[in-house]
Formats: sequence, structure tokens, C-alpha cells
Amino acid sequence: MSFETFIGLRYTTARKSGGGNRFISFISLISMLGLALGVAALIVVLSVMNGFQKELRTRILGVASHAQISGAEGELAHWPAAVEAVERHPRVVAAAPFIQQQAMISYHGQVKGALIRGVLPEEEDRVADFAKHMKTGALERLRPGEFGIVLGAELAYALRAFSGDKVTLIAPQGMVTPAAVLPRMKQFTVVGIFEVGMFEYDSGLALIQLEDAQKLYQMEDRVTGVRLKLDDLFMAPRVVRELAATLDRELRVSDWTRSHANFFRAVQIEKNMMFLILLLIVAVAAFNIVSTLVMTVQDKRADIAILRTLGASPGSIMRIFIIQGALIGIIGLLLGIVGGVALALNVDVVVPALERTLGMQFLSKDVYYISDLPSDLHWSDVGIIGSVSFVLTLLATLYPSWRAARTNPAEALRYE
Repeated sequence: MSFETFIGLRYTTARKSGGGNRFISFISLISMLGLALGVAALIVVLSVMNGFQKELRTRILGVASHAQISGAEGELAHWPAAVEAVERHPRVVAAAPFIQQQAMISYHGQVKGALIRGVLPEEEDRVADFAKHMKTGALERLRPGEFGIVLGAELAYALRAFSGDKVTLIAPQGMVTPAAVLPRMKQFTVVGIFEVGMFEYDSGLALIQLEDAQKLYQMEDRVTGVRLKLDDLFMAPRVVRELAATLDRELRVSDWTRSHANFFRAVQIEKNMMFLILLLIVAVAAFNIVSTLVMTVQDKRADIAILRTLGASPGSIMRIFIIQGALIGIIGLLLGIVGGVALALNVDVVVPALERTLGMQFLSKDVYYISDLPSDLHWSDVGIIGSVSFVLTLLATLYPSWRAARTNPAEALRYE
């Protein structure tokens, strides 16, 4: 062990009985705990933000698709060939045709606009997670020719419709008659209700059988497009580019990062802002080390002067106090990382315990669809937080160490 390290450790522990030494040791402890608290808070908050982002992505992609192919004019004629072509891609797990159109749904005087999606139930189960979110009924009850419909929970509530009720679909395409152009209407039986926890879908989406949708919208054997599920949703942009290069140029290929960009961009911006805001807490805790080292330098002026007279260089004096500040920072950083990781991994246990203790619920089910605090710890975030905090700690040691190195031995020992 070098003498700089040895003296830096002694100054950090300050075991002498002098009041000044004890006070400096106490300030060092406060600096460690402040840095640990800031680092732990940053890890936990970013983990919760990651959890919300993951939960949001799961709920959206439980209804939407990782990618989809559609015709240039909104219709795809030879969709079986398109399905066969895309399924040859190694990352495409499943493909399902769909029809997507607007309609009005009427029931007992209530009229609501909705997005109608025609699906093949057995194929739709492979690209979406409706089966996990069915409150009543089942997607398999959508059979061709029976004109069944599955409603979102909020849409069903607005219409006051339940399973077994017959609702009327009014398509925007009209029927030309000698008297006038009449709207196309067809009665459908409610065979199921789903709730995915996204208001956009629960209040405005209804599912019908693909062949029934083709009859209602006079699309013959055409569809709107083909929905794709990939083995890795984060590879969607790359897969879309590869598919676009092999498919007909008239086909339009898109992925979830484009169709729902606003949701995820908003969450990412919030995460970045929370990182910057909480990083200020870490910065304040790190720069508390400045006051600790300044007081240490002032208290140890005589010691510094003696070391200088014994031949210690200014660089050695700087290293003594850099080591002391770095030691305070490393201990605080390790405590913060251990505490933050432990709390982030046990949010699902800690938060309910706090709710029971305080007699309140942080995220009420009556207000929020996501009523539990989700947590998704990313070790890359922990690495970034640890690196930035350590750099801030080292920066905080430079000025006090420089002041210590400039101490004049004659001036320091004049009144000793």
C-alpha cells in the first residue's frame, strides 16, 4: 500500500479523539449516505419507468401486431400468397389476415363509432393475446355465417350490451336503391367481451369473423392486410426493411415502432427527464464531498506541511485527498447500487407492504388501468448510473486536492 493510500484511509476513518476529526468523519458518513440514497433512488425510479414502458408495450402489442402488410389502396387481393411469402422469413413466427373498417354500432338507442376488425380466430390467436383478456365468451365463437361480434369492455358498457344481445352494425358503404342510397346494416350477436387495459382499444374496437366482414363491406375475397408476429419485437424495423425489399413494391409494410411511436416516445422522454432530474440529487450528494475534503484540508494543514518538508510532492498530496474522496464515493456508490437493485427487484413486495401500513393505495384500480407498480431492472442502466456517479465523485475531489497541494509549509507551521 502506497503512503498516499494509507494516509487517505486514515483521514477517512479519523479515529483520533479530537472533536474536529470526529466531526469530519461524521460529515464523510453523511456524504456516503447521501450519495447512496441518490443512486438508489435513481435505480429504482428508472426501473419503475422501464416497467411502465414494458407494461404499456405488452398491452398495446397484445392487440396490435409487431408488423403488418397492407395493400397500397387499403385492400390486399392475393393475401394467401403474401402470408406464404412472409412466413418464409426466419423471424416471422405467425401471420394472420385481417379486415379493418369503420362502423357505427347501435343498441337500444345508443350509437357508438367503432373500429371493426375482421379476423380468423384460430389465426388471430397466434399474432395477438385476446384469449388472455376475454372477460366473457371466447374468440373461437366467431364462426363464419353466424355474424357474431366481440366488443371491447368500455364499448360494451357504453352500449349497455352484454353477451347474447343483438347489436346493429351500420357500415359507411351505402346500398344504391331506386329510392335513395341506404346505409348497409346488419345485426350481430355479442359472443364475447374483452378488456386489455388500454382505453383506446377497450372503447373503440370490435372483432367479427373475417368472412362476415367481407360480406358486410363487399370485399369478396380481399382483405385489408396481414398482421405479423416476430420472435423478437425489437427486430421489427429490421425485419420490415428486409420484407419490403422482397415483396411487391405496391405492398405497404409497417411495424409497431411507427404505428405507436407517440406512446413509446412519450415514455422514453419521461424516462430521460427523470434520469436528469434525479441525477441532480446524485450530483448534490457527490459535491458534498467537496465540503468534506475542504474541511479535511483545513484541519490537516499542519500534517500537509510536515509531509511536504519530508519530501512529499504536490502530486502526492493531491493523490491523498483524491483517494479519500474516491473512497467516500465508492462506498456510497456501492451501498446505493446494492440498496437500489434490491429495492427494484422487490418493488412488488415493498409497495404492497407500504400500502397496507399506510392504509392507502398508490395506484387505485378505479382510476388507473395499471394498478401495480411494475419494475424492470436493466443492468445497463445500473452501469450508466454507477459510471456517471463515480465520475461526479472524482470531479468533486479535484478542487480540494488542488488546494491541499498548494499549501505553503512555512505558512501552515507558523503558528504550530
